[in-house]
Amino acid sequence: MVIVGILLSVFLAGVSLAMDAFAVSICDGMVYQNLNKRKGVLIPLTFGLFQAVMPIIGFYVGMAFQRIDVFDKVDHWIAFALLLVIGGKMIFDGIKELRKKDEEVHIKKFSFIEVLVQGIATSIDALFVGFSLNAILEGVNNVQVWAWGSVIAIGIITFAISLVGLVIGIKVGKLFKKKVCVAEIIGGIVLIGIGLKILIEGLI
Repeated sequence: MVIVGILLSVFLAGVSLAMDAFAVSICDGMVYQNLNKRKGVLIPLTFGLFQAVMPIIGFYVGMAFQRIDVFDKVDHWIAFALLLVIGGKMIFDGIKELRKKDEEVHIKKFSFIEVLVQGIATSIDALFVGFSLNAILEGVNNVQVWAWGSVIAIGIITFAISLVGLVIGIKVGKLFKKKVCVAEIIGGIVLIGIGLKILIEGLI
């Protein structure tokens, strides 16, 4: 029963952590107009990787230190600031393109740096899952093996859910046709909304 409880906790944690990445993946699918298979798979892969790396960092930090109050006070502000900058830029660029004639509108191209920042911003809260892994895995043998297995599972879950989000975003983006700037504005608003959600959850 203990093992079943751990597996269920890890699965639910993975799904919960993947929701922000899912929403951001939809936005990316909507606004990036030059995605091919290689570029496309980099998006869920990046999100999955960060959602796996952050908890294992948190796990070892949690083992080494008992108090994490300082980081707990700033993590949500960091995530909000990153998503505010990215989302704000998307809205600004979208409005600027919206004022142009159809033939003058530039296609928004895939930016790995942008995706990288998104991956960091949406995975900061995963650090605290890592902190709590010590408690979740209490009483099992080979705690570190279980910890690594748990974060790998979280990364795979995030990758799969983000991939679904990307596909949905690509299909929705096609509905805008030449008005891709509208999708970019919507995507920027959603990113800022996610940032606000993370901030509010951190302040409560």
